[in-house]
Amino acid sequence: MTDTAELLRTERDARGVYTLTMNDPKRFNALGSEMLASLQAALQQVQADPDARMVVLAGGGRAFCAGHNLKDMSAHPDLAWYRELFTQCSRVMLAINQLDVPVLARVQGIAAAAGCQLVAQCDLAVASTEARFATSGIHYGLFCSTPSVPLVRNVPAKRAMEMLLTGDFIDAQTALEEGLVNRVAAPDQLDAEVAALVDAVVEKPRAAVAMGKKLVYQQRELGLQAAYQLAGQTMAANMMDADAQEGALAFAEKRVPSWKPH
Repeated sequence: MTDTAELLRTERDARGVYTLTMNDPKRFNALGSEMLASLQAALQQVQADPDARMVVLAGGGRAFCAGHNLKDMSAHPDLAWYRELFTQCSRVMLAINQLDVPVLARVQGIAAAAGCQLVAQCDLAVASTEARFATSGIHYGLFCSTPSVPLVRNVPAKRAMEMLLTGDFIDAQTALEEGLVNRVAAPDQLDAEVAALVDAVVEKPRAAVAMGKKLVYQQRELGLQAAYQLAGQTMAANMMDADAQEGALAFAEKRVPSWKPH
């Protein structure tokens, strides 16, 4: 499929499920400018594919992603350089959010700082029991400001603040209980658990999934009245889709829906 020397390996199966594997294990898949550019390009490729259905974001080696490389950052004591790095990282996070299809993080090891941010930004996450999560920048005098953005949108505020202020790692079970990940599996069952969740999403109509993902994130930032207004408009538009019409008819006729191919 792809050259293992690539910084980001990209695979696509026949259903339109993309697997993006960060492939810089010696640097624990650090989010340097090259890795971020590779992720941005891959996400743009997925968005341009009308038959794309889902993305699985994975990390090669022992770590999922250790975040930004502090050694590289210390070698560039320049405000403009730092601003561009964090702007580039934010563009990737927003691309995940704005992608039509769901993105699932497959977390097999450590996810620290911007790596934890990456997990929090994904729509779904499945973790190995060996995974660990932290916003650890504070240990080095750097408050994880950008990772805090999706973190506080995933876990309760006081628990998020504790992670941000202490930098301490939490285990996979704690991450599950606090809503940072959806499912936890033993290492040898991780891929099966990822596949089960992917299958459950991919069997649904693409248009409804895309419309629903967009709505969930939009309404979360609105007041209650505006959220209901937007949600009602979205549902009305969704009902005009052929798949929704087929689903309603199948329900009335007590049969399994027959979705149109995508």
